[in-house]
Amino acid sequence: MSTTLFTALAADWPLLGAPPNEAQTAQFAAYAALIVEWNQRINLTAIDDAEGIATRHFLDSLSVLGGVENDNEITTVIDVGSGAGFPGIPLAILRPTWQLTLLEATRKKVDFLNLALRELALDNVQTVWGRAEEMAQQPAHREHYDLAVARAVASLPVLAEFCLPFVRVGGYWVAQKGPKADEELGQSANALGQLGGKLRKVETITIPGLEEATRTLVVVDKVRVTPGTFPRRPGTPSKRPL
Repeated sequence: MSTTLFTALAADWPLLGAPPNEAQTAQFAAYAALIVEWNQRINLTAIDDAEGIATRHFLDSLSVLGGVENDNEITTVIDVGSGAGFPGIPLAILRPTWQLTLLEATRKKVDFLNLALRELALDNVQTVWGRAEEMAQQPAHREHYDLAVARAVASLPVLAEFCLPFVRVGGYWVAQKGPKADEELGQSANALGQLGGKLRKVETITIPGLEEATRTLVVVDKVRVTPGTFPRRPGTPSKRPL
């Protein structure tokens, strides 16, 4: 699949720091083709046309960089609820010095992610099959990451319990949200307080090619260790948000 639109829009977007180089552009093209092919086999995404992949998947994923300060200080990143690899794989392509972990609970999607990583020759990424509530209790992942990202997979109070236990003290979490972010923020104070988080800022990003829509980034610093009781058992955060 051609990535002409993506390449043109990315080249003019200062947020990225530098536009994708030739090799990265080829990786994005190969990734787009895999999404289209595999979406016919399993339900990866409702958006699989060329324009939608370029804007609503690739550029939207990269909008998370609007919440990241000092790229060079980031080493370990976890994408919680990665799905078809958003935002993790676009970030891994554009930031090859980052070590990405893609956490996904659906086995078929993990199989797709593993195939994509092989096809794209991304050696700075690993996948983890499991639920956030369980994986965040594992020593290999708990409070291990400089940065956690999540792309609107749940409300902010629920996302906070999914994401903050993965982040080391001194690290932070960037949640990509839509127009209801302010409403959800008002419901999140208790969750952030219990989980060791502190709101740093809320940033509104306009995505090239989607000027009619905006992405709200909620940036939360990890200021204290998360108590061992969190996250709670699988299903509990969604049923009984903090």
